[in-house]
Amino acid sequence: MPRATDGDGPRGDDGSPRRGAPAPYDIPEERLPPGFIETLDNVPATPAVPHPSATVVLMREGGEGPEVLLLRRNRATGFVPGAYVFPGGRVDAADGEDALAERWDGLTRGAAAGRLGIAPDADPPAIAYYGAALREAVEETGLLAGVVAVHGPPRGEVVREAREALLGGGASFAAVLRKLGARLDGGAVEYIAHWVTPEVEPRRYDTRFFAARVPAGSKAVYDRREMTDAVWLTPGAALDRHRSGRLPMIFPTIRTLEDLCDFGSVDELLGHYRARAIKRVQPTIVRTATGVRLRVP
Repeated sequence: MPRATDGDGPRGDDGSPRRGAPAPYDIPEERLPPGFIETLDNVPATPAVPHPSATVVLMREGGEGPEVLLLRRNRATGFVPGAYVFPGGRVDAADGEDALAERWDGLTRGAAAGRLGIAPDADPPAIAYYGAALREAVEETGLLAGVVAVHGPPRGEVVREAREALLGGGASFAAVLRKLGARLDGGAVEYIAHWVTPEVEPRRYDTRFFAARVPAGSKAVYDRREMTDAVWLTPGAALDRHRSGRLPMIFPTIRTLEDLCDFGSVDELLGHYRARAIKRVQPTIVRTATGVRLRVP
């Protein structure tokens, strides 16, 4: 993705780029999801309250290095229709309840709160973001990221039944895990980013991004009611397709892919983020003659 030159950013008295100033990113309209530009024509007078949300970057080992899963949103959906995104969605109340929190190995409420920088008595609690990320992985892809079955991997039809129970709203994630005889592995998922939707957008999300490992060769079975395509690509290959106009994406997805380009394995990536502090990022966004410009603090 082209990055605007330093000449477009704030400058000091001597004409040099101001140190610490946010670098602008220009994204041409043809690389944005259909209809994204139009949402900026009707900026709400009062910014919408961001919804607590979780996104998960599912990763598998591939021949050219770690591959990530991207899903294309149905054009009929209300949020970024036609965009390629990582699986994710809103945090539900059940994601933070004791029934699910008790099924984590290697992750406690306190550890989750410390890692995400969320107060222990927050609503939703920090551990709910982790639960939501893995629940969304099951719902949107059928993949059991971070899910460890006590008596071995469950049969395909059992996973399909569990997923349908989740999608139909008839079962909680905790209930599905009990039926599968499974627990959640805190070591298989890592917190990697925190994005808040710009204030000018009508739908806003306060989203924690996670990375989670799935076995090599994993295939996604996406929910056709919400998605129309699923692709496994290295982060670099995904960015190349985006630059050629074949993979429309929104900025947090693009930036996350940029951050994931230089890792040789999933283990290396998870280890890197395990030792890294994560900062909250809320870009500002404006229209330009050719698309949009974002500034990232």
